[in-house]
Amino acid sequence: MARNDARPVITLRSTAGTGQSYVTRKSRRNNPDRLVLRKYDPAAGQHVLFREER
Repeated sequence: MARNDARPVITLRSTAGTGQSYVTRKSRRNNPDRLVLRKYDPAAGQHVLFREER
């Protein structure tokens, strides 16, 4: 059983194709769509978009 179904753990994968990922939590109630954040990708050496994986 998940710790909290309203705030699941999600994986953010880099759109640069480097395989870099971040792990975070999000609120399903406030953000039902897939999360997209601009974060630093150390393999690419720059900030890129990271999209939520399911």
